[in-house]
Amino acid sequence: MSITRDDIMTLEAYSKYRKQNKDDIMAHRQLRSVRLGEHMNMQFESELTIRYQIQEILRVEKQFEEQGILDEIEVYAPLVPDGSNWKATMLLEYTDVEERKKALTQLIGIQDRTYIEIDGFKRVYAIADEDLPRENDTKTSAVHFCRFEFSDAAKQAIKAGAVVKLGCDHPNYSASTVIPLKQLESLKEDLN
Repeated sequence: MSITRDDIMTLEAYSKYRKQNKDDIMAHRQLRSVRLGEHMNMQFESELTIRYQIQEILRVEKQFEEQGILDEIEVYAPLVPDGSNWKATMLLEYTDVEERKKALTQLIGIQDRTYIEIDGFKRVYAIADEDLPRENDTKTSAVHFCRFEFSDAAKQAIKAGAVVKLGCDHPNYSASTVIPLKQLESLKEDLN
């Protein structure tokens, strides 16, 4: 499913919708969030989370010009899963500014060492930052966009109830966790 101009509400309509639906949208976002270790949060995106992101940007920027709306759709619409993958925003979260600066110099390449492991299958490593590079020779970004692309057999295994792990095998950040069943049920909806 892709987001088009027809999916975006006017600022006035969105203001009403937001008041009535913000709690449900936040609950959906929480349902699609998986923590990995102490400092990584993987926010798996959906059509709803990305549409919300676009609407929020337009609201904050008070953007009602057609080209501005189309520009935001162009930036964010590619983050909607397309049936063969999961797409996620990786957030490296450090509350202390100095600790974050130091960590980001030690975590170069972390986005490429993050994976989904489906019981019985090889790890599926993230394809990251397809829109633009988010690191240089001295540090990485605290935000990365990741895509996990699955074979038909892997998708079937996920739908059939295989155990699915999120992990990272970066030399300076090694962690893995089983994706909780509630989150996995929501993520299964992205695969068709």
